[in-house]
Amino acid sequence: MSRSLKKGPYIDEHLLKKITESKKSSGRVIVKTWSRACAISPEMVGATVGVHNGREHIAVLIVEDMIGHKLGEFSPTRKFRRHGGRMAKDQESTDVKSAETKPSETKS
Repeated sequence: MSRSLKKGPYIDEHLLKKITESKKSSGRVIVKTWSRACAISPEMVGATVGVHNGREHIAVLIVEDMIGHKLGEFSPTRKFRRHGGRMAKDQESTDVKSAETKPSETKS
């Protein structure tokens, strides 16, 4: 269920204040935050935010296409290793064999 239109998007005021202050300074500063539920507003565009994923802060450069999304969407909390099973292992072994038998291409 989405947030009420009457209330508007949730934007962490403390985070927004930190971002505006970091934009005024000349250096590129990563603003760390634990607020994954915070919506991205147009004032945040161009800033780099360190979003916590449960273990570390992942640097996220905010661009215009991200407006309206949540910060947590750009900081995955789980590490994808690969799909398992016998079929995946068979396919992986055939890919390795075919890569070894291909002649290497050289640029002239």
